[in-house]
Amino acid sequence: MKVLKFGGTSVGSIDNIKSVKEIITDGDKKIVVLSAMSGTTNALVAISDQIKAGEIEAAVQSISDLSVKYDTVIDDLFETSALKQEVSNYIDQIFDYLKSLTSEKHSEHLYNKIVSQGELMSTYMFTKFLNQEGVNARLLPALDFMRIDKLNEPDDFYIKQNLQRIIDETLPAEIYITQGFICLDAYGNVANLQRGGSDYTATIIGGVIEADEVQIWTDIDGMHNNDPRFVENTHAISNLSFDEAAELAYFGAKILHPQTVMPAREANIPVRLKNTMDPPSYGTLISQDYEGEGIKAIAAKDGITAIKIKSARMLQAHGFLKKVFEIFEKYETPIDMITTSEIAVSLTIDNDASLAAIVEELEKFSKVEVDNQQSIICLVGHSVVKHHDTHRLFQVLQDIYVRMISYGGSDNNISLLVNTNDKISALQHLNKYIFEGVSI
Repeated sequence: MKVLKFGGTSVGSIDNIKSVKEIITDGDKKIVVLSAMSGTTNALVAISDQIKAGEIEAAVQSISDLSVKYDTVIDDLFETSALKQEVSNYIDQIFDYLKSLTSEKHSEHLYNKIVSQGELMSTYMFTKFLNQEGVNARLLPALDFMRIDKLNEPDDFYIKQNLQRIIDETLPAEIYITQGFICLDAYGNVANLQRGGSDYTATIIGGVIEADEVQIWTDIDGMHNNDPRFVENTHAISNLSFDEAAELAYFGAKILHPQTVMPAREANIPVRLKNTMDPPSYGTLISQDYEGEGIKAIAAKDGITAIKIKSARMLQAHGFLKKVFEIFEKYETPIDMITTSEIAVSLTIDNDASLAAIVEELEKFSKVEVDNQQSIICLVGHSVVKHHDTHRLFQVLQDIYVRMISYGGSDNNISLLVNTNDKISALQHLNKYIFEGVSI
């Protein structure tokens, strides 16, 4: 059995919904994971923000505006008045529920309940559409089997036991539809796997059912060798290893949720990235195998804060770094990059929620400098630090001020820290030097 995931744009219009139906009805049994229709999650987040700000009338109006979009989709997608009414009744219940939530005090739990409704609507409508088209499809509610533990990690045993039970109890089907992104937490509350988490849902399910393959269908033909939004003439990479794909996803490749690769790597299940708009295209296959050496791809991650910690006490003081790391551990703030000298440590974080408290503690024993609006540019490939062409990337130093370099921590990754204002220029220059063979 395969697991196929389709993102919001893939189910964002009537034509796209019909295209997805054509892709999945090939006679093979599968589980299909769906995101919310494009624009829905953003709208729901905005509604949550309005409730948080006390703008209740505005929130109610936003809910009504969103419901109009769904009324139009229902009217265009379904053929009989009876089926239109059945789907409308379900969708109306969702919007009535959302309006009832506007009277509650805002909290993380309320936010989670609000943003979960998009996937519930898309999967219900799509299942009913497949049934209308004569496809034997059944809905598997993700909240009946998808759960994370107290560490916010997938509860694989719970998921496996309950998913198999639900499949066994459900009438046999050619295609099972379920929601991406949403889940329960360890206490039974509605939670989620963060934005883009539908990819993660797909590989979690793929891992627990030991799928033949997980396919992530989106609106681009695979993982590209650079960011096509900023660099011309990029191309899809046909094959990546799990390690290479994980590095690219973590450091900014938008096509994959950063944690997507982990369940597939642990279960050794290949992941294929496919284009809904061009189904015959090969896309990108991610597996345990390495193909080729040298730099294969470049990705960039914004929202980075650089922190320089300088102290004469660091000189030959074996406990200095331990003291620094304990502060970041205390505030549950991961570190992305780190470089050291005799009297200074420079590091980066992508979550500045506790930055003020961290700086306050660091200043008790060191001088601290903070640079905001930084970006990490990650260059990935098999054994890149050993490859004879890797020196080309350092030609970028003549054009761009590079704040930090992480080289040698991983054979598969070299990272550069630049000012975010220089990111696009850096991506373009690196593309020229590495992939186009331009040199000085």
